[in-house]
Amino acid sequence: MYNINDLCDLSSTYLESDQVELIRHSYEFGASAHEGQTRASGEAYIQHPLEVSLILAQMHMDHETLIAAMLHDVLEDTSISKEDLSDTFGSEVSEIVDGVSKLTHLEFENQAEKQAENFRKMMMAMSNDIRVILVKLADRTHNMRTLEALKPEKRRRIARETLEIYAPIAQRLGMNSIRLELEELGFSTLYPNRYKVLVNEVKKARGHRKEIVNKNKNAIKRRLRQEKLSADVAGREKHVYSLYKKMSKNQLSFSEVFDVYGFRINVESVDMCYRILGSVHNLFKPVPGKFKDYIAIPKSNGYQSLHTVLFGPHGVPIEIQIRTREMNEVAEAGIAAHWLYKSGSAANNAHKRARDWLKRILEMQQQAGNSKEFLEHVKIDLFPDEIYVFTPLGEILELPRGSTAVDFAYAIHSDIGDSCVTARINRRLAPLKAELETGQTVEIVTAPGAKPNPAWLNFVVTAKARSQIRHFLNHLQEDEAKILGHRMLSRELERYDTELAEIPYANLESVLKEFILEEPDDLLIQIGLGNRLATIVAQHLVPDATKKTESGSSKDTPLAIKGTEGMVLTFPKCCYPIPGDEILAYVSAGRGIVIHRKTCKNLAEFRNHPEKWVDVEWEKEVEGDYAVAIKIENSNQRGALATIATVIANKSASIEDVSMSDGEGRYIGITFIITVRDRHHLAQVIKALRPLKSVSKVSRSG
Repeated sequence: MYNINDLCDLSSTYLESDQVELIRHSYEFGASAHEGQTRASGEAYIQHPLEVSLILAQMHMDHETLIAAMLHDVLEDTSISKEDLSDTFGSEVSEIVDGVSKLTHLEFENQAEKQAENFRKMMMAMSNDIRVILVKLADRTHNMRTLEALKPEKRRRIARETLEIYAPIAQRLGMNSIRLELEELGFSTLYPNRYKVLVNEVKKARGHRKEIVNKNKNAIKRRLRQEKLSADVAGREKHVYSLYKKMSKNQLSFSEVFDVYGFRINVESVDMCYRILGSVHNLFKPVPGKFKDYIAIPKSNGYQSLHTVLFGPHGVPIEIQIRTREMNEVAEAGIAAHWLYKSGSAANNAHKRARDWLKRILEMQQQAGNSKEFLEHVKIDLFPDEIYVFTPLGEILELPRGSTAVDFAYAIHSDIGDSCVTARINRRLAPLKAELETGQTVEIVTAPGAKPNPAWLNFVVTAKARSQIRHFLNHLQEDEAKILGHRMLSRELERYDTELAEIPYANLESVLKEFILEEPDDLLIQIGLGNRLATIVAQHLVPDATKKTESGSSKDTPLAIKGTEGMVLTFPKCCYPIPGDEILAYVSAGRGIVIHRKTCKNLAEFRNHPEKWVDVEWEKEVEGDYAVAIKIENSNQRGALATIATVIANKSASIEDVSMSDGEGRYIGITFIITVRDRHHLAQVIKALRPLKSVSKVSRSG
């Protein structure tokens, strides 16, 4: 068990003596604050923050970070206040501790919501001071090392959270050594039997591999000596969790995954990296397509290295990583490398990329509707498999594999993403959903007035694109709901011979308070979205008034449907209502008004809820295209489908979908979903289809 002298001895190797004394003082302060508290294992509570500080001291973190780590639980678990910390150890320490502290005083509906909100708060604290996440990762590492004292269910929950969130964050920040430990501890806790089996298999295989590893290592060293190139060559051990992930993802056996030999070569300079690459390519033949230059184009977490795969003796694959010693330090410690001095270019690169990532995270948080949505976006961002594409000016842009032109547009700027209409990939026009590949040059074409399409959510992969599109659509829906809600409420208030502008403010304020809303616009949005019934709201707004007109009177006019209400108007697929149809509607929570044809069979299930019905009719002039289903009984002749499609297109109708079913005898049933302007347009299409020789019957479906 470690003690404060171990921490002071380690920190004194790189910190000033007065800073080391402050660390010792923080230990005494923390021990006093946590006096009488114990961990689940029975040991004094102060032992946990002490060992968290030791983990960070091994990374050579500054004294403020070590002090914050020592005191990271005092705000939550003791009577010490943030002001006490600030007065004793300074504002930097108190802000880091405040960012790390858990939020157990908040009440949440479920564990998922609690996790999401805690995560959001942590990421926001990170954006103010990135040392918050370093303390949090060290805290999680020590907690994972001491999980055995907890109940099995809690162990599994913490392990799953570690694998899903904390290990990926460590990887995103380039902290490879922390990431590997979190993965191994998480895997062994979550899947103990699988872990034991794989560990035993690795031990067995290691003995058989030793001779081959030494043989290849000596061959590489000999070639480097012959060419007078100085380097450190070491075999690279595969970690159990990475083996498990490869086996699961690619459906491979253990022998197939483990039958690859890895070596790492560390050198003094970037120039030497490329010289050694040429040397090993002359020694063993390289595997085509397996060379990756992460020195020229670093990974998103600042990682730099040359990767190549060679055909070794007897066809055995050999993976080689070549990097400078400084790059190796950054690969292991990420943003924690050179924290105090930050003199090296590789370390600066890791810090810049971490800051850029946190900036994107902050933008996502501002756009996200709630904490769970934010966590979903960040999880997407934490698992990138990068591609590299170019802007027309030759700048390199890094995106996750599978990214589309829309992802590219939003990566450049939110305004470009919002207004993009098409793209040019390598100077050729391409659809916005086209997947991008490494090396392509992408140009985005925008248009004034263009807006994001909800369909984009079906193919975008980046968290930024997804959050920006959702943000736009949420605001669009709210604007449309406010307009519709105003129309619906005004219509109800007419029955009391009044209007919204004449409602006493005290009445309106009382209704807002009752419904727990802040602004009148919020009330209108709730009505438009179907979350509040206009009839009930009107009764609350004019509680003492009597209806001047009864249902069915001349003043009880139907609500006119313009077709421009957008996302708060729903046309279900059961009956496909179009302008000209006799229609009815009901209010549905979250969907606004749902329109049905009066002949729709599905209306029966809503008859028992008359309070939700809305009397509606089409406006005389309605613009836009509306989906409708037509069913055709057609003889099974070659080219008949193409002929029908041509006739429909000639009548200025678009085909959205086609499905076929077995008909009677030599006829088959074909259902087309087409878009038309109104009933008259539909009649023209049906009239044009009936004379076709292959068609025996045409009718509207639904």
